[in-house]
Amino acid sequence: LAKDNAERVVMNVERIQYWIGQGAQVTDRVSRFLEAAGVVEKKVRNNPKKAVPGKKMQDRAEEKAAKAAEAAAPAEE
Repeated sequence: LAKDNAERVVMNVERIQYWIGQGAQVTDRVSRFLEAAGVVEKKVRNNPKKAVPGKKMQDRAEEKAAKAAEAAAPAEE
């Protein structure tokens, strides 16, 4: 089925609400589907470290800055 086809994903909202009411916990992906369908409230997601580069990237940036400083220092003399 095409991505925009309404029959691609069929949700029985009544049963979903029943099982959530019984204590069922939905996965993150299913939660996003249910939020888009308006079945459950949208969760506030907070991930402040998402944009911070990883350790390897920080190490590489430091090495690159050190090499650039080394190259610039002899040229000034």
